[in-house]
Amino acid sequence: MKVVINSCYGGFSISRKAFLKLREMGNKHALKETDYGELYKDGSGPRRTWGMERGGSFLRDIPRDDKDLIKIIEEMGDEANGGVASLTIVEVPDDVEWEIDEYDGYEHVAEKHRTWS
Repeated sequence: MKVVINSCYGGFSISRKAFLKLREMGNKHALKETDYGELYKDGSGPRRTWGMERGGSFLRDIPRDDKDLIKIIEEMGDEANGGVASLTIVEVPDDVEWEIDEYDGYEHVAEKHRTWS
């Protein structure tokens, strides 16, 4: 199974360009999220300017094994990276129950297990 992770400090996100491509594909996660880069109806805007100079930060909560997301990352490469992200596709065996762990936005895939604290 393919899983998308962020392989640098900063955090997972995709670019607005990748976000718009996912919307064109009809991806339900992209269609539910507000496009903060679009203009208001009166032509002013965009809705949000902070972060846009870094390429935006969209779809932080999309499932990382989403087939559309994986396709976009494979097709666009670095253009799919959001703000301070460097997205990588990791192969995880199909029979492994996995989760994404992170430190300061730098992520890795780990096998799920029980923990207590």
